[in-house]
Amino acid sequence: MAELETVQAAVAKAETELRRASFTVRSRDRAVEVTVGPQGELTALRFLDGKYRTMAAGELAACVLEAAERARTQMSRHVMETFEPFTRPSTGVSELTGVDIDWADIFGPAVLEDPRTAPGRSARNRLRDEINEDTEDEDHHV
Repeated sequence: MAELETVQAAVAKAETELRRASFTVRSRDRAVEVTVGPQGELTALRFLDGKYRTMAAGELAACVLEAAERARTQMSRHVMETFEPFTRPSTGVSELTGVDIDWADIFGPAVLEDPRTAPGRSARNRLRDEINEDTEDEDHHV
């Protein structure tokens, strides 16, 4: 019973933390910055450095969608990492087998892909992701 209560308290703590979580991501071309909330909802959108003024409508839309998708994926992975301990069986109580969660069913199959090797990412983009020119341009979690 004590272990079950410990797990319940840990789940409640994780849920509270996730309710306040957000991720902010810039588009790869650094024209757009989006922030998503705990359910992947878009909570902020910023157009950076006036770049949007010279972009075609479709190009700007693609930047917004790309950044939003990356932020949602990061939030999904954060949820998975937060709840991962509850998917493991208890070492002390054999009846607590852990929760079986189909993350791909909840978030879509892309959430299970390694972000460094996901299909559609060119070597150039992977290299660009590795270059970290300044810390203010990093994607970040709150």
